[in-house]
Amino acid sequence: MHQNQSSTGASPATTTLNCTVARLLIESLKAEGVRKIFGIPGGAAVWLMDELRHGDHLIDYVICRHESGAAYMADGWARAGGGLGVVLTTSGPGATNAVTGAMNAQAGHSPVLIITGEVPEPYFGRGYLQEGTDAKLDVNVIFRNAVQSSSLISSPLNAQTLLQQALRDACSLPYRAAHISLPNDVAGSCVQVDTARLRPASYRPQTACTDTAAVGQTLHELVHARQPLIFMGNGSREALGDPERLRAFTEMVERFAIPVMTTPDAKGIFPETHPLSLRNYGICGCAWAPIYMGHSGQPDHYDALLVLGSSLGELSTSVVASELYSGDLCPSGPFTQVDLDSGMIGRDFPITRGIVAEVGATIESLCHQARHLPVPHERVEQRRQRIAQIKASHAPESDPAGRASDAAPVHPAALMRVINEQMQDGQIFIDAGNCVGWSLNNLVIDPPLRYQSALAMGPMGFGVAAVVGAKMAAPDRPCLAIVGDGAFMMHGAEISTAARNRVGAVWVVLDDNDLGMVSQGMAQLLPPAQEWDGYYQLGRPDLVKFSEGLGARATAVSHEQGSDAAAQAIADALACAQATSQPQVVVVHIDTRPAPPYGWPRLTPPSCATPPAGA
Repeated sequence: MHQNQSSTGASPATTTLNCTVARLLIESLKAEGVRKIFGIPGGAAVWLMDELRHGDHLIDYVICRHESGAAYMADGWARAGGGLGVVLTTSGPGATNAVTGAMNAQAGHSPVLIITGEVPEPYFGRGYLQEGTDAKLDVNVIFRNAVQSSSLISSPLNAQTLLQQALRDACSLPYRAAHISLPNDVAGSCVQVDTARLRPASYRPQTACTDTAAVGQTLHELVHARQPLIFMGNGSREALGDPERLRAFTEMVERFAIPVMTTPDAKGIFPETHPLSLRNYGICGCAWAPIYMGHSGQPDHYDALLVLGSSLGELSTSVVASELYSGDLCPSGPFTQVDLDSGMIGRDFPITRGIVAEVGATIESLCHQARHLPVPHERVEQRRQRIAQIKASHAPESDPAGRASDAAPVHPAALMRVINEQMQDGQIFIDAGNCVGWSLNNLVIDPPLRYQSALAMGPMGFGVAAVVGAKMAAPDRPCLAIVGDGAFMMHGAEISTAARNRVGAVWVVLDDNDLGMVSQGMAQLLPPAQEWDGYYQLGRPDLVKFSEGLGARATAVSHEQGSDAAAQAIADALACAQATSQPQVVVVHIDTRPAPPYGWPRLTPPSCATPPAGA
């Protein structure tokens, strides 16, 4: 999503629109460029439903199979460039079902607006069916504690103000999720609207600010350090999504030989095949970054760090699960953190400089000032040689042989390789579980290919549904989700949504008949491993028949087939999805023995623990 730009400073002609609050909401969404709304209809939203059905049909209401799936689709739509993602549900359980997806969009910095209907105000507190206000259930309070803002529109007089506050919160940088609750009687009430105030430029800002002097000091420290490093988080995604800005940033780091690594969620926003890329750090990260950084207190420890747009949370800073928030991340010299949210700066690591700024403006300032700095050629050449030597001497993955394997059953690392070979453009969505570890450690992402994960909250089922919204936003580009069988069964019903709307999304399902990350994790945390073998099995569902019954073309790669068969199946699915607009599912029966390199520690049972009776 990109910020709206006003083409002229002139004020538009003012007219007055007499309409219902429901129409005001729809007109406001159209002014924001909204083309899709995802959700499930219900009685508490009748006037909004009527407006969508009988209006000018510029907005399509996509009927989903579950409200959480609708929220994930809206998130995927926004991530793939569709603009503001919008969800519309009914009250009560319809609203609460959408909370997880809304919370996930908030944590992942996706611009998403959730609209929930509500019972008519005269019936508040009287036990009306699916009431979510003045009852034990308070939908507004629930959302207020999950997203950036939540408001109950209580009158036509405050409708435009509260709606625009929600749009401002969702669509201004940093992107967030917002919620409004609209009682049925208010939605059907009449209101007079100044049409000039419907323009987004009239109520929300264009964010492009930085501290030029502090950026200049940071740049000087990076250039003259022995081993500097730039660490880019998901908050840099919008900034480097601009090809010209990415080109300028690349030229800057090349000039001074400053390596770049990313957080897991930001994987691939800087091209991972670039000679200066250390790929992704943190959970299941690339081997190169920790080697370059060295160890705290040792002579080889790196000496300058610039963090752009990362909160430096657990998964971004923990190389192995046994060492959370790695102390090696703190350099022996300057540590600068840039974020638009001041609450993130210095939260988890002690810094030497904090800059509250927009990352795009900061990168532009870095690049501009870098053009006027002399190059310390000896240090630059030393850095280039060190990075090249690290890459020549160390494989980036934890299991290169597994990644290269064509053995049967398919090694999960090899499955990542063949997906990489088939996907050079488009969107790859990663669901929760071992899909995260395998993809982070083995995929290599270069723009225009995009890696999309949800590691702040990590909900199962996100990738299953989000890929549908992404493919709707980018119908001409391949959109593929890497999902586990457990997550696939949580939200696989959204295949039906894709089929109904002729959306050629592709799912690659890692089928191990298990909640593999949990089984393998418990085996390492609390051995012996055989105690956990089969404990979380799923009952061997036939995922091909499941998918076909929902309208997909589905195929399986059996235990007797290797990665070549998987590559062919995925290539066929991508081609068929694009040619027919039919959803495609490839179920791969993977080798269940390997585990991603999480580095789980073995736990010591509490001293008060006693074996259960009969053990």
